[in-house]
Amino acid sequence: MVDPLSPVRVSREVSADGERAFAVFTDAFGTWWPQEYTWSGDVLEAIGLGSGPGALCHERGPHGFTCHWGRITVWDPPTRIAFTWQIGPGREPVPDPERATHVGVTFSAIDGGRTRVSLEHAGFERHGAAGGDYRDALASEHGWSLILARYATALG
Repeated sequence: MVDPLSPVRVSREVSADGERAFAVFTDAFGTWWPQEYTWSGDVLEAIGLGSGPGALCHERGPHGFTCHWGRITVWDPPTRIAFTWQIGPGREPVPDPERATHVGVTFSAIDGGRTRVSLEHAGFERHGAAGGDYRDALASEHGWSLILARYATALG
């Protein structure tokens, strides 16, 4: 039985070397992130990750609406990025960093110029009683697995 608050771990092999895999994940984030997984939906203007420790993760919608949904905590190109996930179980912004969960992504070279991308999303206990259901949603086929599949498709 899976601990209802254990980290979500997803990995995927992609057809790119580590530098390209990291660059597409970070610099081209807005080209592959599922638009339906944003607050702005079909009127999304931009979504992205900042570059470097302390940089903000953001979304921009119509009329300049901007929401900061995380902050970079580790920036180690081309092998690792980590950021706070300041989005709650109801998909609401969580401005208090003490209530944020944490996402870490590593990029490991494998044979043939390919890269293993491993993602861990942890800290669901910070959401109290809703943490287990939130974890299950992100662990489902419609959570991080779908998101990383979109990322892999963007790599070609």
